[in-house]
Amino acid sequence: MVQHYDAIIIGGGPGGTTAARILAEGGRKTALVEDTHLGGTCLNCGCIPTKFWLAATAPGGQLRGHARFGTLAGEVSVNFAALQQRKERFVKGSSQTLGKTLASLGVTVFSGRGLPAVSGFGPCPEEAEQIEVRVEGASPAVLRAPVVILATGSHSASFPGLAPDGEAVLDSTMLLGLDAVPKSLLVVGGGAIGLEFSDFFACMGTAVTIVEGMPQLAPTEDADIAEELRKILQKSGLTCITGEKVAGLITRDGKAELTFENGQTLVAEKALLAVGRKANTAGFGVSPSGEKTATGLCLDRRGGIVTDECLHAAPGVYAVGDVNGRTLLAHAADHQGAYVARRILGREEGPYRSGPVPSCVFGQTELMRAGKTAREVLAGGGACAVSKAPLMANPIAQAHASSAGFVKAVWENGRLAGMAAVGHGVSHLVTAAQLLVLGGFAPETLEAFMFAHPTLDEALRAALTAPQAGMAADS
Repeated sequence: MVQHYDAIIIGGGPGGTTAARILAEGGRKTALVEDTHLGGTCLNCGCIPTKFWLAATAPGGQLRGHARFGTLAGEVSVNFAALQQRKERFVKGSSQTLGKTLASLGVTVFSGRGLPAVSGFGPCPEEAEQIEVRVEGASPAVLRAPVVILATGSHSASFPGLAPDGEAVLDSTMLLGLDAVPKSLLVVGGGAIGLEFSDFFACMGTAVTIVEGMPQLAPTEDADIAEELRKILQKSGLTCITGEKVAGLITRDGKAELTFENGQTLVAEKALLAVGRKANTAGFGVSPSGEKTATGLCLDRRGGIVTDECLHAAPGVYAVGDVNGRTLLAHAADHQGAYVARRILGREEGPYRSGPVPSCVFGQTELMRAGKTAREVLAGGGACAVSKAPLMANPIAQAHASSAGFVKAVWENGRLAGMAAVGHGVSHLVTAAQLLVLGGFAPETLEAFMFAHPTLDEALRAALTAPQAGMAADS
């Protein structure tokens, strides 16, 4: 029996559930299909559980900082088993609450895998304005609607010779399920995922080695941010290896063995493979050829579903969040899902505009950025300048005994284009930084802003008012 809806959403992560909520509140009969758990990777095995881990080790980091000045003494120990139980209770409860909220709004949630009809994501022959979706799983069904939103997210990437085996070589989801803290850990990948797990386990006493094939940690950031991060991490006892390509990573004799292309090897009790993420497009009949298939969809070179300026992937089909490969962040998925829902309701007409996307890496040492890097400004041909302020000059950073790092402003053709920071607590600066970048201010107009004293926010002002240094394309 075919069930008819005004909209069908495949994927119950931040993008899909936000779209479902707005559409239901707008009076549209909405179906949401999710094959694993509501809340997606973010809630269940990503953003949220990792923050529970990092929050538990934060007091120990503060203690160590103050101990260097002789102002505090003692020790903090983490009950890992209790932490795991608390994390699981919160995640499970939040997912259940999300389901109840959607149900209260009238959203019909199907447990299973949503796939296009045999004829693909196109009009059904007998009903030209309807797109058919098959649900395979606990709630098999055939659904039809004039519009479908693909919000299927992404999964941990792997490559030949670099794949989790569930023994000593793990992906991030597997690592979150450990029942004991390893004595040593290899982290392959120096991006956000690798950095956050490295931070937690280092605080738990694990000997951590980060391996990044690119020349720097945090490859998407400017080199000065990455270098400062490296200095802080190495001073904290982590080993950082950059610019070395990994040839293989396997479990041998119960331990993780990493082999570099130069033949050298490293061995640890466990290894985390954190080399990026890939869009969940299995079953959609897409290929990386760049040509549309029977489903009407095609992939870009990185594996994301190609969308137009309004996030259309095919007639009547939208793609939001990680699956379109634009920005693999939960808040980006949420933002895109909300835009598409408003567009379907007739409340949005223009193309999708994200504005300066904020991003953070959390832990004892954090990264924050909103807007462009200096590298991006130079690549675009703009006149680039930067201004910086050390956290050492900020009284709040000093009070917390964590003053390593700096805040940085990036200027393009005389206007603010981006802000970034590295150091303790700098994730708290990201929203203010985003609003400042969104304004695209010139230096003289920033004089109207009043920053509360004493706050870490004053480091933003210090960076904005610091002398600017021009940058050349080869710097």
